[in-house]
Amino acid sequence: MFLIPPALAADTVILLEGEVPAEGPDHFFLPFEVPAGTAEIEVRHEDLSETNILDWGLDGPAGFRGWGGGNSEPAVVGELAASRSYLPGTLDPGTWQVVVGKAKIVEEPARYRVEVVLREEATLAPQTERRPYEDAPALVSGARWYAGDFHVHSRESGDAAPSLDEIALFAEGRGLDFVALSDHNTISQLQWIADAQTRHPTLLFVPSVEYTTYDGHANGIGATAWVDHRIGQPGVDITSAAADFEAQGAFFSINHPNLKLGELCIGCAWDQQLDPGQIRGIEIITGGWDPVGKLFFDQTVAMWEGYLDQGYPVVPIGGSDDHRAGQDDGATASAIGSPTTLVWAEELSVPALLEGLRAGHTVVKLQGPDDPMLELWPTTTGLEATVTGGIGAELHWFVHGTETEIVSITQDPQKVLLTSQGDRARAELWVDGLPRVLTNSLPLPQPIEELDKDCGCGKKGSAFLLLPLLLLRRRYQS
Repeated sequence: MFLIPPALAADTVILLEGEVPAEGPDHFFLPFEVPAGTAEIEVRHEDLSETNILDWGLDGPAGFRGWGGGNSEPAVVGELAASRSYLPGTLDPGTWQVVVGKAKIVEEPARYRVEVVLREEATLAPQTERRPYEDAPALVSGARWYAGDFHVHSRESGDAAPSLDEIALFAEGRGLDFVALSDHNTISQLQWIADAQTRHPTLLFVPSVEYTTYDGHANGIGATAWVDHRIGQPGVDITSAAADFEAQGAFFSINHPNLKLGELCIGCAWDQQLDPGQIRGIEIITGGWDPVGKLFFDQTVAMWEGYLDQGYPVVPIGGSDDHRAGQDDGATASAIGSPTTLVWAEELSVPALLEGLRAGHTVVKLQGPDDPMLELWPTTTGLEATVTGGIGAELHWFVHGTETEIVSITQDPQKVLLTSQGDRARAELWVDGLPRVLTNSLPLPQPIEELDKDCGCGKKGSAFLLLPLLLLRRRYQS
């Protein structure tokens, strides 16, 4: 519960009210002036409707100061503290703007009412725990599969509740190595990571942003700088946004691309028009297989295979989209770690995980960390899968997106070799007749004679061309 302090006599109250523009981009701006000497700004906002939904944010003269989205409580920013979803810092005098997003407009004319309170004294206590984000040193050394969740929300998202400590305790209880804090259109969560990381030395907090638009959501995994989500404003489009994430070294991955739920999940399905060459990953499953992940799995796999068919090496990952640190027991709830993504990395650090993602070294356990393990790596003659903990399951091979072979798993561990012809292949492990684990798609090695024919360089040249496959195998072996 948030208590709204009354405006005092020394405070300046600015009233901004009117009709939401019926035409134009999805966001509009309400400017107001902040004089020198202001210690705190509070923005109280209302959409004045039971059916319309407006989102809210704040810009200062120097740019972004926060995005609360659907936060019902006011936004408060000061030099040493800010409310959730917002950034503390110097309150530069000049023109500030309340940012308003037209999330859902049913009743027209739609209206808004905003009160901006300018204070000479701050009401929020200094938040000494907040620090600029820096990558933590590696928590674990050594190359292996690291297990985690690439889509987790903290209280810095307007529709979420948990603290970083609550997230970490639940993730640690499931044996995870990392969680990505993918809060909606804000980077305020990053300022809390250093403090929380000291209390959780075995769980890595990965910086991320859920880039949330009204036509699709994506993750900027590894992002530490805000990227403008207000599509339609001058210079702001999905192409430039993806490029901005790439420029800061982040991994741009589409979230729940087929989650077509209409007004129940505004903008959740991917309808943005983006060159697939800018897409690095795809959330192949959102939420564990039960109860929700299976609903859109086949459609998303088909979408992924379509990218691969066009020659785009899009990498599969999974994310729970957890908003309650595992405490939501609703019908569609999915806790942190359901699903679990494994990344083969040289160490447990943010740079190493990003390197593993970019290299395509991923396996997705569709239900959670207790699913069997399925590894896949190249050999000189084909691809070799190793199944651990999967007696009674079935290994399904997919060559160029088409299922070609099913092998019963009767040993633990069990190795299975694929020697089919084609350009790429992947594997799925099925339990009780349903998919449970999925690997990335890997290139199939060409036969020696084909390599000789293509390069005209004899067997010495063929061995040279096979060297990358042997190196890839080394990296995939644990």
